[in-house]
Amino acid sequence: MAEAELLRVEGLKKYFNTPGGLLHAVDNVNFTVNRGETLGIVGESGCGKSTLGRVILRLYEPTAGRVFFEGFNIFTYSKQAMKRTRRDMQIIFQDPFASLNPRMTVSETISEALIIQRLYSPMDKEGLEKRSLELMEMVGLAPRLINTYPHELDGGRRQRIGIARVLALNPKLIICDEPVSALDVSIQAQILNLMQDLQDELGFTYLFITHDLSVVKHLSDDILVMYLGQMVEKAPAAKLFEKPIHPYTQALLSAIPVPDPDFNVKRTILKGELTSPIDPAPGCRFARRCPQARESCLGEDIPFRELEKDHFAACTMA
Repeated sequence: MAEAELLRVEGLKKYFNTPGGLLHAVDNVNFTVNRGETLGIVGESGCGKSTLGRVILRLYEPTAGRVFFEGFNIFTYSKQAMKRTRRDMQIIFQDPFASLNPRMTVSETISEALIIQRLYSPMDKEGLEKRSLELMEMVGLAPRLINTYPHELDGGRRQRIGIARVLALNPKLIICDEPVSALDVSIQAQILNLMQDLQDELGFTYLFITHDLSVVKHLSDDILVMYLGQMVEKAPAAKLFEKPIHPYTQALLSAIPVPDPDFNVKRTILKGELTSPIDPAPGCRFARRCPQARESCLGEDIPFRELEKDHFAACTMA
């Protein structure tokens, strides 16, 4: 394991049984993330981004593959060992309201993890409140909100509570599952700036899952593009935007809105039907929609290979 490496994912698969067959939600995903860096994971809804994050945390058990955290395969851990590891691996959910207990105040929500992980006694009311106030200050929440409930707050403040709850355990890895997609644009910017500031100050490692490419460009060191459960391209953020290789990545980037009505943007319009993720046939799963598809794209899976330094793609056209 490289000294800087925090997370390594090898051959990760997650299939779900359905009446029609096996749904390949995550299919042979491999990557590494170094300490203090951000890996952006992008793709359309249904591509397996969120499932990937949940399998890495063992909220879903994998079908196959391994996840190494600090050099150890967490899929071999007992429940008790995994509970201890969860101090270091946390998640920020997409919907800040659905992820909060409506019966708990802000203080109780933030304190819950501290009590579960036995960092504080539930009888230590003074200590828990002091720590809650410290965390609220870190995420920009006013102390007067400590005894409010989620329904009394707007979306931005709710998401700040979710972030404070994650910070309570001082984790090393945070999986951000579309943490700003449910918020207004102006609030999104505030939350993203907060997350960047916290990373700079505390050295967190992020897996940032999103479908907003304009967001992931500025936050990520590397970007992984997924399509129907598979990796199609991975590269440093600047390189991916400058020279996308896979036709799917090219189509995604061409769809980014430009705030200038006079600027002429060449859009890639995708046609054709989506390949079913249920027992998919070998070959490129994007082929039915790809304007460059040819016979060699079908029949066998396309290897995910390094085409330039640190730039990987799975495409026969490369």
